[in-house]
Amino acid sequence: MVKQSGSTWSDRFESSLNPAIAQFNASILFDIELLPYDIQGSIAHAQMLAKTGIISETEAETLVQGLQQILAEYQQGEFQPGVEEEDVHFAVEHRLTEIVGDVGKKLHTARSRNDQVGTDIRLYLREKISHIRNHLRDYQQALLELAENNLETLIPGYTHLQRAQPISLAHHLLAYWEMAQRDWERLGDVAKRTNISPLGCGALAGTTFPIDRNYTAQELGFERIYRNSLDGVSDRDFAIEFLNAASLIMVHLSRFSEEIILWASQEFNFVTLKDSCATGSSIMPQKKNPDIPELIRGKTGRVCGSLQGMLMLMKGLPLAYNKDLQEDKEGLFDAVKTTGACLEAMTILLTEGLEFRKQRLSEAVTEDFSNATDVADYLVTKGVPFREAYNLVGKVVRTCLEKSKLLKDLTLEEWQQIHPAFEQDIYHAITPKQVVSARNSEGGTGFEQVKIAIENAKLLMNQ
Repeated sequence: MVKQSGSTWSDRFESSLNPAIAQFNASILFDIELLPYDIQGSIAHAQMLAKTGIISETEAETLVQGLQQILAEYQQGEFQPGVEEEDVHFAVEHRLTEIVGDVGKKLHTARSRNDQVGTDIRLYLREKISHIRNHLRDYQQALLELAENNLETLIPGYTHLQRAQPISLAHHLLAYWEMAQRDWERLGDVAKRTNISPLGCGALAGTTFPIDRNYTAQELGFERIYRNSLDGVSDRDFAIEFLNAASLIMVHLSRFSEEIILWASQEFNFVTLKDSCATGSSIMPQKKNPDIPELIRGKTGRVCGSLQGMLMLMKGLPLAYNKDLQEDKEGLFDAVKTTGACLEAMTILLTEGLEFRKQRLSEAVTEDFSNATDVADYLVTKGVPFREAYNLVGKVVRTCLEKSKLLKDLTLEEWQQIHPAFEQDIYHAITPKQVVSARNSEGGTGFEQVKIAIENAKLLMNQ
């Protein structure tokens, strides 16, 4: 086998790779996604080479024009390099040399693929983080609008998946808004550590050429440069942090998905799925399936798996760059796409795909003992110690169950047989709406508190 003239490596090698190994070694089939960012970084690098006198201004202009042509060809579907190019960086350089001639071979001066790929990934992820944060804002807006429309809609609150206390549906929805807000803030923190330039770190030790790393960083919009060249080419902490943030987004979406799936079941019947966001069964004509939340719940495993894959990739790598790092891209790319798509799908589901069954929800909060704590609280306001009140109410609930009654069905005489402190106002105290309204502690489900929470959420989203 004769070494191909277009090979990436030097004439130290006399023959080419075995075709199967070439296929195994290549990353072009997935890292082609980095091409726009590779072009962006290469343009800044060419301009820096001219600024520092390493190449002439004319040569830099020629390189920039050639790189812009490659980008246009790629965007028009005319540039589709194959496995023989190995990776996106060599594919661009090879095509550039075809376009501009030998001056194209000067582009890689004072640069390694190690710092080049690190730059590309950071440019890619910086942009994608911004897109995902925009998706989060859309999702939060959908939650806020639903909350505003359901401030006094009541829904059973659960602990251990057992009826606990009635709450405002808006309060329930705002819990997911808060999760999304943490996700939005977390991604902002990740963006800061992504926005650091490794360009100029070289293969691992810098370069002998008089480059200006701060110039390329500024041209590319990076906040600063890596202070250590070894760290610059080998660091993937930012990618791990992103995957962690993305995994948390997906976990939050998955939790909400699980609730929607339960709510849409005949057993709960809290929501109706609209035709635009549900599918049917191939053999059971009566079925309407919650495919969107089920898919989100399922796709969560993919994103969390990518996080674990990246952690295992990095755990044993010595400094500096190792070929293992080629495996940092596919999981990252997939997590970016999956997270964005799931946020978009959930937003559509909330805005046009489901409807809360308010009558059913109203019935649900009157058919259990979720107001039992309020009976105990009522006795406390009458001077009865809480633990004594708690035990008394426990006995009352047991008695009601034996008689197939709810608390609201007890007569005043029966209440006063339990404790003489009970008066006529006990009936008002245990109505679901009063139970919710009375929980007016800061951050609680009381309607006044929920109104404050909605206004605070709006302020945060407008900052």
